[in-house]
Amino acid sequence: MLKDSQVMAVLPAKDIDRAREFYRDKLGLEPSQTIEGDNLIYQCGNGTAFLLYQTDNAGTAKNTQMGWGVTDVEKEVEELRGRGVVFEDYDMPGLKTENGIATMEGMGQGAWFLDSEGNILNISSMPV
Repeated sequence: MLKDSQVMAVLPAKDIDRAREFYRDKLGLEPSQTIEGDNLIYQCGNGTAFLLYQTDNAGTAKNTQMGWGVTDVEKEVEELRGRGVVFEDYDMPGLKTENGIATMEGMGQGAWFLDSEGNILNISSMPV
């Protein structure tokens, strides 16, 4: 059933225009489709996509909401920082970042940042 179907992440945005600017200016992404004026679909690699929709509930989750699998986390962090993305620092059991990047035993590297709406996003060298 679902195991062979594509998955689409869904992210909330309090201010859809501010979010659109963040995703364009900081992450280099443009929506591939606009639905009903304030729902934006972004296409990413390998047929994946995410929907950004307007709601007052944005920024309330305290967990990673979406992540990209990349081949070189350090390179991506450097490039995104150059575009103004600020990476989170963590120091807790099982997860400690150095210069915004965590190296996790058997799982590669990962780095986390917030979008303009307070959603926690991730890039990692592990498959997502």
